[in-house]
Amino acid sequence: MHVNLALQRPVICSSERMNGEGSHAVDGEAGTFWQPLSTDRKDDNRVWITVDLGSTVSFNQIILKFASGFISGYQIAYSQDNLIWQEAYRKDASKEDIGRTNKTIFPRVNARYIKLEAELFDPERDFQMVDFGIYEIPSIPNGPLLASVYASNAEGDTFEQWDTLALVKGGSARLTIKGVMTDRTAADLTRAEVVTTCMNPEVVVLDELGAMTALKSGIAQVKSHVTLQGVTQEINLYVDVDDPSERIADLWLTHPSLVMEIGQPALLAADSEFPVLHILATERMSVKSTLINDLTGEVIIFLPEREVEANTECTFMIPGYASQAAHYQWRIELLLNGHVVGYDAFYFTILDPAASEEGQNQIVYLNQNGKLAYVPDYKGNRVIDFSNAGYGGGGVPLPDVPIVLTIEPIEGDNTAHIQHALDRISALPLSPDGFRGAVLLRKGIYPISGQLRIRASGVVLRGEGADEKGTLLYATGTMKRSVIDIQGASAPELLTETAASITDLYVPSGSRSLHVEDSSGFRLGDTVKVLRFGNERWIHAIGMDSIRIRPVTGGTVQWSPFELAFDRVITQIDGSCITLDAPIANAIEQRWGAGAIVKYEDAGRIERIGVEHLRIDVTYDPSVKETSMDGNEGSATYLADENHAITGVYIDRVKHAWVRNVAGFHLQHALVQVERDTKWTTVQDCAVSDFISIITGGRRYSFHLVGELALVQRVYSEGARHAFTVDSRVAGPNVFFDCKSKQDYNTSEPHHRWSVGCLFDNVNGRIHIQDRAWLGSGHGWAGANYVTWNTRNELVSQQPPTAQNYAFGHVGKKGKALLPNAYDPRPKNDAFWDSFGTHVKPRSLYLQQLQDRIGAEADEVK
Repeated sequence: MHVNLALQRPVICSSERMNGEGSHAVDGEAGTFWQPLSTDRKDDNRVWITVDLGSTVSFNQIILKFASGFISGYQIAYSQDNLIWQEAYRKDASKEDIGRTNKTIFPRVNARYIKLEAELFDPERDFQMVDFGIYEIPSIPNGPLLASVYASNAEGDTFEQWDTLALVKGGSARLTIKGVMTDRTAADLTRAEVVTTCMNPEVVVLDELGAMTALKSGIAQVKSHVTLQGVTQEINLYVDVDDPSERIADLWLTHPSLVMEIGQPALLAADSEFPVLHILATERMSVKSTLINDLTGEVIIFLPEREVEANTECTFMIPGYASQAAHYQWRIELLLNGHVVGYDAFYFTILDPAASEEGQNQIVYLNQNGKLAYVPDYKGNRVIDFSNAGYGGGGVPLPDVPIVLTIEPIEGDNTAHIQHALDRISALPLSPDGFRGAVLLRKGIYPISGQLRIRASGVVLRGEGADEKGTLLYATGTMKRSVIDIQGASAPELLTETAASITDLYVPSGSRSLHVEDSSGFRLGDTVKVLRFGNERWIHAIGMDSIRIRPVTGGTVQWSPFELAFDRVITQIDGSCITLDAPIANAIEQRWGAGAIVKYEDAGRIERIGVEHLRIDVTYDPSVKETSMDGNEGSATYLADENHAITGVYIDRVKHAWVRNVAGFHLQHALVQVERDTKWTTVQDCAVSDFISIITGGRRYSFHLVGELALVQRVYSEGARHAFTVDSRVAGPNVFFDCKSKQDYNTSEPHHRWSVGCLFDNVNGRIHIQDRAWLGSGHGWAGANYVTWNTRNELVSQQPPTAQNYAFGHVGKKGKALLPNAYDPRPKNDAFWDSFGTHVKPRSLYLQQLQDRIGAEADEVK
C-alpha cells in the first residue's frame, strides 16, 4: 500500500468556501471536499491548490478525486521554495476525458511543494475536489515515460484519438501503433505490451498481426492499450465500413460554382452551364432523366434513355445554358429489365428578381404571385411547410361545442363531482360532428385532491374564465399528478404486413411525396407511418457515438440506431408515388438506413377533446426552500416543494385536441404536455408562472411537446427552465407562434436526441438549437431542420451533420453555444443565418404558409 504524502499536510488555495476548505482535499475523508468561491472561478476560469509536503520528497503519481466541476484541463507543478515552479504533468481534456478519479503517472520529481491548477470551461458550475493524493511508486523507473500513442498506416497517414478510418467491405488495412515519450522523443515500443481489440468483430476482424479486414457495412471501434515501463496509454479509433452493393447506384453532380452542401441553397448564376450528372451503378441498368421546373412541373428537357454498365462511371450532360430564372429539378429513374428500381433527384435555382426585394431573404421569399417560394439545397431539402400543425390539420377554427351539463362548486373536494359530470358526458352518443358536448364549470373554486380524467372522444371541459373571477381548479394535497389527464386506450398499432420499402435513394426534408416498391396495398385516406431508419453509420456521421463523457460525473450514453415515425394520411397515389398530407421533417437516405411506409390501425386513440377558459392553481408547502442554482454564499432562496400536482393538462393518444385560455400557477413540470402518440393539437392563449419546484432537470417545461403536428400560439411563460420545449426523436412538424417567456432559468429548445421539424415563429425568449453534447445522459444533437423566424431575445442555432437549421430575422443577442469549448473543441457549423438584427418579410412564416395552403380563410382562423 503506497503512502499518501499529502495526507493532513498544510495547504493554501485560490479561495475556499465555508464547509469547503482547502484542507478537506487532503484530510483522507470521502465525504468532504474543497470548493473555491464563485468569484474565484469566474475571475479567470482557474482555481488552484498547493500542498506543503514539509520537506523535499520524491514522488511520481498524483490521484485526483473530483465531485463536480466542468474541467477543461489541469496542470501539476512542483517547487522547492513556493516561488519558482516547474511543470510535472499537464492533462488536456480535449484529448482525454476527466472523470471523478484521475490517476496520473509522470517522471519522478523531488520537491517540497506541489500545486494543482485546474482550468474550468464552465465557471458557473460548482467545482469540488474530494481528494488530492501524492504518491511515490518505486516500480516506475526514472527518466522519460510513455506520454501518448497514435497509429499510422502504410501510406504514412496518422490517426489520433477518436479518428475514423474508412474501409470498403472486403478491404483491409494494417495500422502500426507508435508512441511519444514525456520528453517528446519517439517511443521504442519493441519492449512494450500492445493489446489491440475490436469491439465489433462482426464488422471488422483482426488477425494475429493486427491487420483489419472489413466484413460488412457498419462501425467498428478498435482499441489499442500500450504498456511501457509500467505506464499504460490508450488509443481508440473508429472504422467506418461501407458496402456499395447495398445501394443500386451512387449519383452525384459536378459544377464549378454550384454549392453542393446539405442545408446550403443551391444557387446557380444566370446563363451558367448546367451541372453534370455522374452515375456509378452496381449492375447494368437503364437511366431516364428529366429536367423540370420544380414550381410549375413544366418539363424543360427530356434526356434520352441510356444504358450504363456495372461499376463504370457514366456522365450525363444537359445541352445549352441555364438562362431562365426558375427552380430546377433534375429527376432520375433507374431501371432494371424495364422496371424502375430507384429514384433520385437534384435541385438548383436561378433566383427570381423578387427574391432580392427589400426585407426578404433569398431562400424563403414572396414571389410575384404573393406566395412563398423556397430555395432548396442540391438534394431538395428546404424550409418545411408547417401549416398542417394544429387542430383539424391546421387552419381549422377551434369549435364552440354546445353545453350539455352545467355544475357549480360544492363544499370540500370536487374531484368526484366533476368526474361524474365528465363521465355522464362521455356516455352520451357522438353527434354527427364528432362531439358529445361540453361540461361547464360555473365560476368559483373547485378543490381537486385527485385527478380529472377524460377517456372518451368528443368531450369538452369548460370554465367561465381564467382570471381570478372565473373558474379555478385548485389542486390540493401532496400527490404528484396531472390535474387533467386526457388519454386514449392505446397507441396506433402498425400493420407490419403492409410495409413497403421506399425506393427513392434520397427523400428530402420538406417533401410530401415519395416512391415505394409496391403501392397496390395503399388507398387514398389511409393512415400511415412513414419510417425513417437511422443506422449505425449515420449515428457515426453525426458524431453521436463519440459524445464526450460528461466531465467528472460521467453517465454519458452513446446513441444507438433508431427510427423516426411520421404520422401521415395518404392524399394521392400516382403509380408508385405516394403523396402525404404533411411533409416529412427529416431526409430519408438509403445509405443511412433508408425507410418504409406502413399502415396502422387506430382504434385506441380518442379525438376532439377540449379544455378551455379556466384556471389551475396548486397547493404547496411554503416552508420547503432551496438556494439558487449556483449555490453561492449569499444566494437567494426559492420555494422548492415538489409534493404536489406537477402538470396542468396531460394529453396522450389523442387526435384533434385543444387547450385554450387556461392559466396555471405553482405547478412543477408543465401547464400542457402533449405526449408522443398525440397529433393535431392546438394550445393557445394560455399562461403559466410561479412554478414551485427545485430548479433542475425534468422540471419547469412550461409547454412540453412530445407529439407531432402541434400548434402552440399566443402563450406566456414565466420562471421556467425550458419554456417552449420539444422532446427526443419527435417527428414534427410542430410550431410555437407568437409566444413569450420571461425569467428563464434555461432555454427554450429541442431538448435532446434529434427531434426534427419545429418552428419558433415570432417567439420572444432565449432559444438554443444546438449540440447539447454530454448534458443529461448524452443529449447530443437535440434538433434538426428547425426554423426560427423573426425571433427576439437570445438565439443559438447550429447545423447538425446531414441536416440543417435555419435562423431568419433574429433581433437580439446571438448566444454562446455549448460547443465547441475547451473540453470538446471539435468545430460546429452555424445554422443558416439570414438577416440577423433585422426582421424579415412576411411577419409570420406560419401564417403565410397557412394562407398559401388554404387561401383567405387563413385570416379567419384564430
